[in-house]
Amino acid sequence: MAAVVAATALKGRGARNARVLRGILSGATANKASQNRTRALQSQSSPECKEEPEPLPPELEYIPRKRGKNPMKAVGLAWSLLHAFSSQYSSAFSTASLSALTLLPMSPSKEKQKTATCISTWLFNRYSLYTRTWLGYLFYRQQLRRARNRYPKGHSRTQPRLFNGVKVLPIPVLSDNYSYLIIDTQARLAVAVDPSDPQAVQASIEKEGVTLVAILCTHKHWDHSGGNRDLSRRHQDCRVYGSPQDGIPYLTHPLCHQDVVSVGRLQIRALATPGHTQGHLVYLLDGEPYKGPSCLFSGDLLFLSGCGRTFEGTAETMLSSLDTVLGLGDDTLLWPGHEYAEENLGFAGVVEPENLARERKMQWVQRQRMERRSTEALGPGPGPTGDDGYSRAQLLEKLRQLKDLHKSK
Repeated sequence: MAAVVAATALKGRGARNARVLRGILSGATANKASQNRTRALQSQSSPECKEEPEPLPPELEYIPRKRGKNPMKAVGLAWSLLHAFSSQYSSAFSTASLSALTLLPMSPSKEKQKTATCISTWLFNRYSLYTRTWLGYLFYRQQLRRARNRYPKGHSRTQPRLFNGVKVLPIPVLSDNYSYLIIDTQARLAVAVDPSDPQAVQASIEKEGVTLVAILCTHKHWDHSGGNRDLSRRHQDCRVYGSPQDGIPYLTHPLCHQDVVSVGRLQIRALATPGHTQGHLVYLLDGEPYKGPSCLFSGDLLFLSGCGRTFEGTAETMLSSLDTVLGLGDDTLLWPGHEYAEENLGFAGVVEPENLARERKMQWVQRQRMERRSTEALGPGPGPTGDDGYSRAQLLEKLRQLKDLHKSK
């Protein structure tokens, strides 16, 4: 695996990287075969000789020098990056750290600041690898293969919703993501939201017998945009919408705040909601044309009882984005990008163990999840309210820090 990843650590792209990749793979394979032949001959001629020490893994074996450069530099760097990318949280994020950053009291201390700084640094380093190098794409492809093997029919059982000729079809992808098809059943036209697994989305398109004419991408992360290439190539007239600030792959039609995408009777408004990423968008399907409830496709901004991480913004930015969608109305249905309900409500129990509304919601979610049923299509609900002299942004920031620690357990 590290031999494959080695090419991503080299400067430059394209044909040069392909040649380097083939060289590393062929060199590692040749060296391993040579060592096997040598050991076989030695065992035949000198049966009493001592066993040689175990050789290094093939991806770390010596590669002949070329042009005076260190041939192991790229391999070693890629190996280190991969290890850092896939390793678990360090001991700084242990259960003891959770008690070090308790919500109340929230008086500043060196221990709390150190823990928060450690969390932020670790998340930033991992996030940079995921979004700024080829390692992120390779990691996404690995996630895709594992999820297809583990969940051949999807991680959850979903239920499509039909509203007077408009159908919303959730598609479970990867290990906890949701993609969506929004279908005008009369015109037989479909819009895909965050199609991270093109194979699963294409299977739903064929099953419904519709034509894909647009892809709405909430943000650039591979688990939301990974299927853009394959689907846009398969459907020649398909347009890919998203924010130009987010570097969305295969974007063809940039959108700004309040822009409207029209497909048949579907009127879908883009709302700028930065915080998770700089160009994050959510999409609001207007219910007025089909006399039904409006539907919010929230990506990684808002989930049931939780919100996304603030990777490219501040708590104030995220709070402003949350206020944008929380003011849409109680009849708006929420279609989030992940199945995080049980995890979010479990964390809420740590913060508010005596909250009866949370307990009732948790019981409902657990019943759903026991049958592997999804928990989307609920109202957004109220947002955080400041208390004890702290602003809403400060409260959101502290809750987010606690949530990150809670996930590391």
